[in-house]
This record gives sequence, structure tokens and C-alpha cells, in this order.
Amino acid sequence: MQKSQVISACALAVLTTFCVIACPAQQPDKNPTFSERFFGHNAAMAALQPTWPTPLVETDPRLTQYYRFAFSNQYAAAGTQTVNYGNARGGGIVAWNRFEFDFLPPPYIQHNSTAVDGFGDCSVFIKARIVSANAEHGNYILTASGSHTFATGSAKNGALTDSWTPQLAGGIGLTKHINVESSLSGNMPTGKIATQGRTIVWNALAQDHLAKHVWLELENNATFYFSGSHDGKMQNFITPAAFYVLKKKEWKPTHPFLVFCGGMQIATSGFHTYNHNTIAEMRILF
Repeated sequence: MQKSQVISACALAVLTTFCVIACPAQQPDKNPTFSERFFGHNAAMAALQPTWPTPLVETDPRLTQYYRFAFSNQYAAAGTQTVNYGNARGGGIVAWNRFEFDFLPPPYIQHNSTAVDGFGDCSVFIKARIVSANAEHGNYILTASGSHTFATGSAKNGALTDSWTPQLAGGIGLTKHINVESSLSGNMPTGKIATQGRTIVWNALAQDHLAKHVWLELENNATFYFSGSHDGKMQNFITPAAFYVLKKKEWKPTHPFLVFCGGMQIATSGFHTYNHNTIAEMRILF
């Protein structure tokens, strides 16, 4: 698929989503504005699920409308530094009652070595909420999702071929302040399997609402390799993270908010392709 086709398809998906959200409801007594319909729809969908912050690494099982500005700084096993501007993050829109559509633009990758800097791959992502309940009705969620990554990277900064990634993610609140989440996914390249291989990724985490504006998180990120140059190997990271939430009003699902967060992936397995990966993000949710 050509880059122009990718951009056109993504633009069409976003436009369609906006049109779905903005469709006027049958309300004879008033004619709500586009803004009222847009934000009202998101508020209604957010009220059906937990209000935890989106994890730093693991995929969020909740449906959210957002944009994430991200940055990462990691070191390869040989000690070389790689800086990633964008870190494969982007934005998402909630449509209908159970779906979210995301577009993740290509990040810019700076190697600080003999490798050539350049842009990575871009992806599109869809979530389907299977079941959920807010804090008053059980505080849990289960979501299925799938993504397609386009091999648009320049100068070997991306994958050799496109790939598909199905995923299942969920979570539950254990107490008023603590929740646990987990996700399982598999990456399936569309070609050159002997070189690229396939992976299964399992993440698990716990979050603690420590203070009014502060959440703490501890993640475990494990990747299992099949075929390819890393066949039979596994790498594992422990990722402590913290979130600072700026509230517009009291933090309710119906109110927009701004989140600053950061953490570090620390390798705990003998084999690892990188280590000490510092991640920083600013999130705008609406």
C-alpha cells in the first residue's frame, strides 16, 4: 500500500467517525450543537467504564478520546543510545457505543550512532469494548482490539513488511484505590517471517490512586519470540511509572483532563534488545 493510500484511508476513517458522533439525535425540543453532541457522546461512553489512567506501556482496555505526545530514550545491549520522538503514540476517537479508532503517526528515531536517523512505521488501531462497568457497578472492563502497522519507515527505521496485531485487554478494581490490568497480544508480519519472526506480548500491571492528583503504577512487560533471529528467546521488563492528573473539575468521566506521566523500563531478563528505556508523555483527553 502506498503512503498516499494510507493517509487517505486514515483521513476517511477519522472523518467517518466524526460524522457518526455528530449525527443529530431525535430531540424535538432542542437542536444541540456539534460540540455538545461530540463531547456529550464521549461523556456518556466514559460513564460506562472505570476511570483509571491509561497505562504507560500496556494498551488501555478503556475507550478514550485523546492525543498522546510521547518521548522515549533507551540504550541497546551494546550501550548505544536511541531517542524516539513520538514513541508510536497518537490519538483516538470514540464512535458508536463500543468502538474506538486510533491513528498512530510515524515517530522520528534518532540513533546517536552510525545508523541513519529517520521516521518509523505508522499504525491504525481499533478497539471493541466487550463488557464494562463503572465504579458504582463493579469497576471492570474487557476489550478486544486489533491494529495494522504499515511498513512506512525510512532508512531501516521500521519493519520489513506490514503486520497485524490482535489483542485482548482487561482490568478490575480491587479496592477503591487499587486496580489491576492485563493484556495479551500477538504480532504477525505479513511476510519475511524467517527474518522478522513473530512475537507474543503479555503485560500485567497494578495501579494505586495514591493522592488526589497522583497515581502510581508498576508494570511487567514480557515478549516471547518465535522464528526470526530471536527464536525461542524472551525479554522481560519491570516498569515503574507515575501519573500527575490535572483536573478541570472534580475528576469524573464526563470532564476533560490533562495528564503528565513518566517511567522507565528496566530489563529483568538475561536477553534484552534494549534497557533503561525512559518514557515521558503528556496526554490531552477530551
